[in-house]
Amino acid sequence: MPRKVKSGKIKLKTHKATSKRFRLTGTGQLMRTKGGKSHLRRRTSKRTKRLFTEMIPVQGKGYIKRIRRLAPNMEE
Repeated sequence: MPRKVKSGKIKLKTHKATSKRFRLTGTGQLMRTKGGKSHLRRRTSKRTKRLFTEMIPVQGKGYIKRIRRLAPNMEE
């Protein structure tokens, strides 16, 4: 049985933690969730807790470049 001949390109793999933390909007803007949502929130005001649910755009070209490299197939 002859072996399969491999093509020149390798498959791009998505960094799963990155794909779970970031979302791409329809206009191509990269959005991120806020940290500090999981525990030690008993003394936090309800307004502050509510603000944690919002997603905010990623600032900085270096960050955006790194995220796109980690998750090249990110679409949604």
